[in-house]
Amino acid sequence: MSRYARTHETLRTAALEMFAAQGYDATTTAAVAERAGVSEMTLFRHFATKEALLLEDAFDPAVAAAVRARPPQEHPMRAAAEGVRTVWRQLPEDQVESVRERIRIIAGAKGLHGAIERNSRATVDALVGALCERGTARTEARVVASALVAGLSVALLDWAGGGTAEAVAPGAAGLRDVLDRVLDTLGGGR
Repeated sequence: MSRYARTHETLRTAALEMFAAQGYDATTTAAVAERAGVSEMTLFRHFATKEALLLEDAFDPAVAAAVRARPPQEHPMRAAAEGVRTVWRQLPEDQVESVRERIRIIAGAKGLHGAIERNSRATVDALVGALCERGTARTEARVVASALVAGLSVALLDWAGGGTAEAVAPGAAGLRDVLDRVLDTLGGGR
């Protein structure tokens, strides 16, 4: 692992620990940088904003690539759902609790509400681009991508215990089970 990658991961870990302990809104970037043993300037070289410490992820490009790789005759909703499933199944089991904690923090942080919407919009845009490359009309691609992202958001928030609906008890259903159910529903089953 390169020095940059180690520092990046150290900053993300420090932020997650601090956000979990004292809340996102109460944690400053200066405190995160101090805990990680770097300057605040270094933190901002790695993460453009405080919200990026939680919201930045590599899923969008990977999901878009997985959707583009689906069979060309496959219905757009099924292609999108199966593309998402492919990428999420690659998440190592030892990272699942970290994902749950990130989602809990995001759900509880008032200061992130606009950022969550922007982040979701970026995911929708990535899916729309991939679907359009497969030949799906832009309007249909936006409907598919928006429905998929909305459905996933509800399911993940409930799974993490941060949703507005009755939350799934921790340990009651694994991430893979929750995602399989919602993706089967959205994509019309397997």
